[in-house]
Amino acid sequence: MKALVISGGGSKGAFAGGVTQYLMEELKRDYQLFVGTSTGSLLVNHLALGKIDKIREVYTSVTNEDIFSRCPFLIRQKYGMQQIAIDHLNVIRNFLSGSKTFGESHNLLDLIKRTLTREEFLELRESAVDVLVTVSNLSLNQVEYKLLREFDYEEFCEWIWISCNYTPFMSLVRKNGCEYADGGLGCMVPIEEAVKRGATEVDVVILQTEVTQFNRLPSKNAFSLLTNMFAFMLDRLENQNIRIGKYAANHSDALINFYYTPTVLTTNSLIFNKEKMTKWWESGYEFAKFKSQETSQLE
Repeated sequence: MKALVISGGGSKGAFAGGVTQYLMEELKRDYQLFVGTSTGSLLVNHLALGKIDKIREVYTSVTNEDIFSRCPFLIRQKYGMQQIAIDHLNVIRNFLSGSKTFGESHNLLDLIKRTLTREEFLELRESAVDVLVTVSNLSLNQVEYKLLREFDYEEFCEWIWISCNYTPFMSLVRKNGCEYADGGLGCMVPIEEAVKRGATEVDVVILQTEVTQFNRLPSKNAFSLLTNMFAFMLDRLENQNIRIGKYAANHSDALINFYYTPTVLTTNSLIFNKEKMTKWWESGYEFAKFKSQETSQLE
């Protein structure tokens, strides 16, 4: 059984879309299992439907306004780079409304429902393909994998949304008596889960470089410190997930094909820039093409 796994990575998901477009359209990869974390959970449903052009349109046109119903930061251009600063007014409003997070992302849930229709959901549920999204259950201190065919439309859309909620900057969701957050907080690269479910060949798109290629700039404010800290922790978690995935694959005689980003795309994946994401999609397609040709030459 062939599986596709897409890691978390916010706006960098556009690169994963480009990679997968080449794998599915040009190499004719036929996946029976799709597993996504965070931004990966947004992609896998449409990829499973074969509607690549549709999800490409979303990823190359989305903005921060499409994600945040109350954005906790401002984006400033300085020294040719985009930096974030606290939007004190929005943060105070959020806390006064009783929220536990700095910002809210209800617009993202609306976007998910506009993009994945009820008819498409039913088509997926009746197909032979399995679609999984990763969520972090903070109350029970565990990672959970939500299988599309086990839920109705409204509930599964919520699980996709929850998988993408990068707390404390985005919404914290209370569901079934538990608090849930971004799947990446528990498992950035769910290779092990794909292998456990019977995958014998896994294509894995990892939205960071294979080797660390930069040093982070000093933190300018509390938000940039928080984002740097989370990025550091998630990088460590991602490396651990990859090692565990390799171990599981070795013991199950499964083959893993890795697709890392060849360069650093961004140091802040919470910034959704249409022009950059369009370029990342194209570069993902070209990178998969180059890697495929390189592999063919070696063989």
